[in-house]
Amino acid sequence: MTSPFEAGTTPAITALLQQLREGREPDAAAQEILRITAALQAQLRQRDADVAAAIKELESFSYSVSHDLRAPLSTIDGFSRLLEGSSAKGDVERSKHYLQRLRLGVANINELIGALLVVSRLLRAPMAVQAVDLGALAQGAFAALQVAEPARVAQIEVQTGLVAQGDQALLKQLVDHLAGNAWKFSAKKDKTVITVGSQAGADGETVYFVSDQGAGFDMAHAEKLFGIFQRMHVSSDFTGLGTGLATVQRIVARHGGKIWAEAAVEEGATIYFTLPGV
Repeated sequence: MTSPFEAGTTPAITALLQQLREGREPDAAAQEILRITAALQAQLRQRDADVAAAIKELESFSYSVSHDLRAPLSTIDGFSRLLEGSSAKGDVERSKHYLQRLRLGVANINELIGALLVVSRLLRAPMAVQAVDLGALAQGAFAALQVAEPARVAQIEVQTGLVAQGDQALLKQLVDHLAGNAWKFSAKKDKTVITVGSQAGADGETVYFVSDQGAGFDMAHAEKLFGIFQRMHVSSDFTGLGTGLATVQRIVARHGGKIWAEAAVEEGATIYFTLPGV
């Protein structure tokens, strides 16, 4: 997004200086000074917000690297010690078992690092803003999910005319993640019921949503919902690393929007988001 300074403040300053040198229209010059000052202040506030967001993002990634990678590293360390002992005793079968667990630990670390890289790239990739049909993206995502699980009884409703301004590739990721989450957390229900639509927000902006009647979650823990590697359910119930909604949150933020959720345990969840464009 072009800042006020980049868009027109520099030429305005040049024109103002010329006007002051020539002594023309002092009142108009004073008004122009106020306008330029306001534009610069707005730019500085935006830069401060960008820096604060970048610092918060760095803190989040630092925590993830130090905390979430520690568990598989501890696993590798523990099983390597056990492997050392079983090898010394000549216990081939037990050694093979420990070696398999070590390989699983390494694979887990690779998966976590890959997820971190995917999320970090979202903050750097250039954006090409255009009209994007979110409804068509949702229909495609759910069609693929149904093909993968043809026996699943599903009722999917997608509102027509869900067009937003944004980057096509990023918004496809957003829709794929939200569709996949709604589908996954509805797996234990007799029937999968998911609705994708929009509604008017309090200030008149368009609010998009993806709603399901699946497992839901306790709103008391909603603050960690969009954190990377944060899970609302145990891995034995639902698979995943906990990066999907973190990715979605970053995509929405890049489009200047907001995201939030409403849910209840075993009554489903609804993810709301806005895409004001950039």
